[in-house]
Amino acid sequence: MALNARTDDYIQQPAAPQNPSQQQSIRKKGLITKGEKILYTTFVAVCIMCALLVLQNQATIQASTQEIQKIEQSVNETTKQNTDLSVQVSELSSYSRIWSKAKELGLKLNEQNVKVVPGQ
Repeated sequence: MALNARTDDYIQQPAAPQNPSQQQSIRKKGLITKGEKILYTTFVAVCIMCALLVLQNQATIQASTQEIQKIEQSVNETTKQNTDLSVQVSELSSYSRIWSKAKELGLKLNEQNVKVVPGQ
């Protein structure tokens, strides 16, 4: 019987039939919850919007800088023209030129009619 007892230990009991309705469905717990997904999506959207705003501001700054450079160039050209014109005025208003134009027009120097005007 000792031999019989040993074999009883090794006797396998038949497996009970399992009904699918009795099995509990095993839910796998996700690594990321729905709330976290929403937060991550919102965070990424905010980061993208901030990046777009920075790019837009940089584009606006660059356009303004180019406009300022064009205006400065225009001011420099106008200043150069004004300087050239003032030099031309001083050349044309020299005493010798005025005296030569007066001679061409037939004017004569009469000491009696000369009036001294104080200069600037």
